Amino acid sequence: MLHIVIDRPERKGALDVDGQRRIVDALEAASTADSLRVVLLRSIGPDFCTGADVVAANKDDAKPRTGSLQRSTPLQAHRLIALLHEIQLPVVCAVRGWAAGLGCQIALASDFVVATEDSRFWLPFTKRGFTPDSGATWLLPRLVGVARAKEMILLGLPVTGSVAADWGLIHRAVPSDELDAATDGLVDVLRAAATVAVGLAKRGINGALDGTLAEAMEAEAMALELSSRTSDFREGLAAFRERRDPTFEGR
Repeated sequence: MLHIVIDRPERKGALDVDGQRRIVDALEAASTADSLRVVLLRSIGPDFCTGADVVAANKDDAKPRTGSLQRSTPLQAHRLIALLHEIQLPVVCAVRGWAAGLGCQIALASDFVVATEDSRFWLPFTKRGFTPDSGATWLLPRLVGVARAKEMILLGLPVTGSVAADWGLIHRAVPSDELDAATDGLVDVLRAAATVAVGLAKRGINGALDGTLAEAMEAEAMALELSSRTSDFREGLAAFRERRDPTFEGR
């Protein structure tokens, strides 16, 4: 398991450029690691992540050159979100407190979010006079529909973990004292799953959101060809014949 921990409680989990880069490097390495079966994202402190660390990014007095954001964002925050979406491993994210801005998008780009009922998912961009990034305008409408996406983005309204679960924005909301157990239980299930099949199925779901039925079925055929050649497929068949639970090894 790749366990990524945001350890900046003094900054409410806000990620500076170095922190974003370190997560990107870890995910890039994990994407080709045959031994890994799940990615877990957690934080230390009362909040998950309150976005990009604007204070750290603007600590120098010198004004950045025009186009600095346009050049750097695709290699930092946007690269992070793309990797979470594309990596062929299931990604579990545990959220307590605030998940705002980039922190919200990190959670929503994950495959499963387990959050406390009183957590807050917030996209405060327009409240600060600028526009959203890190995939907000792409992820939100696909998860909750256009009307609710506009509530969160255009009105800048935060939603609680309980509401997020009701909307289908996240996987599950639990009482605060149950977050660790609920997250660890889900991770255990995914660590025991048929990793290749799960990764290919994730890729199929994400790809099908922007394609036709014919394109989706073509991708499914290729994924079926690959997954049916795995050891886990043979184990799944054997377990079915023998009327027992399969023991998958992720290969």
